Amino acid sequence: MARRRKAWRHRWLAALSGIVVASCSAPEPSVELVGIAVLPADRFVDGPTSGQFIEPANGRTPPFEHRQPVQGFSALLAGDDGAFLALADNGFGTRENSPDFLARVYELRPDFLTRDGGSGTTAARSLFVLRDPDRQIPFPIVADLARYPDSDIPVDASIREGRLLTGADVDVESFRRVPDGTFWFGDEFGPFLLHTDSTGRLLAPPIPLPGVRSPQNPELQGEAPNVPRSGGFEGVALSADGSVLFPMLEKPLVGVSGVLNVYRFDLAVERYSRRGADDVAYRYPLDPSGRAVPELVYWSGDDYLAIERDDGEGPAARFKRVFRISPSEIDADGLLRKTEIIDLLAIPDPHDLGGAGTGTFAFPFETIEAIVVVDDSTIGIVNDNNYPFSVGRHVETGEPDDSEFILLRVRRNRTGG
Repeated sequence: MARRRKAWRHRWLAALSGIVVASCSAPEPSVELVGIAVLPADRFVDGPTSGQFIEPANGRTPPFEHRQPVQGFSALLAGDDGAFLALADNGFGTRENSPDFLARVYELRPDFLTRDGGSGTTAARSLFVLRDPDRQIPFPIVADLARYPDSDIPVDASIREGRLLTGADVDVESFRRVPDGTFWFGDEFGPFLLHTDSTGRLLAPPIPLPGVRSPQNPELQGEAPNVPRSGGFEGVALSADGSVLFPMLEKPLVGVSGVLNVYRFDLAVERYSRRGADDVAYRYPLDPSGRAVPELVYWSGDDYLAIERDDGEGPAARFKRVFRISPSEIDADGLLRKTEIIDLLAIPDPHDLGGAGTGTFAFPFETIEAIVVVDDSTIGIVNDNNYPFSVGRHVETGEPDDSEFILLRVRRNRTGG
């Protein structure tokens, strides 16, 4: 055990030194790092050649022949027997550079390093790829093409034959499994909601958000977008009874400052429902230091959790926090009240699981996009490592970030959070 902890300490000390943590009052309720498991950055699965439209970065030279990086997790679900389901992001960051990256769900089996032992490693296997064999999508997708967009490179036969969805077709950033076993995915490009069966087969056409269009919306048709690029659905929460989705925009609408919209989607009738005078169910106030909210999940009781972040990584990271919100707590301005419960740049680590030797662990990644509720007092969080681009943990060496999966014990104190 001593050797294992020494290895963790060596890995993180350099990266953690020099990180300036934003000053704040102690989070309430108290938080503690109780587990950590890592999936190495250079983990691949078999699949179509990927990375053909990106440049070399951080010592990695594409393309990745006949394989796909296991990276960029943007959402987590609890699975069976200690497993978790993890949703891959749209690929390499943009629609233009990700037409050869498959929209995929993985099964993760972490062996968490805890105070009682554990290897700190994670096993991953491909569970399914999103696909549209029944041609539900009304606009052209990569599978309809002979060559990837704006290139002479033939589309991989497996994409065409299986009508597999790629990072140029959808940017799925969140997913929820509903009581009938099917999945709902939140997409940034539309923004859309996508409904699939338990194997990732699309069951219906993408459902748009009325009156909202992103610059990547494939049906824009000259209409001016009113949500910024990468500002569509990132977090989508499922209500406690599994009857309602709460999709949330990652960024404010064009012309709006500091407020994010949360919508209400009734699964029984599969349409958005109104609250009050407009289509917005709730309004979330961004902190002045926050740039976006990449995740929204149900916690317990009447409470939900939201991650709020800036765009910094490594020593430049200043604001990575988790807030509790409740639909029953609205302020005089009609905004959700929020209570900080975790500063992800200053997580108490009394057992030195992170290896910094300081009693504190930092999660200094540019994009932290996934929370999973493990039990009443434990949540899991994983970073989106943006392979091969992000170096939040390895700024000095320029090595791509791994996917780090952490467990946090949160001792709830309802009066404070």
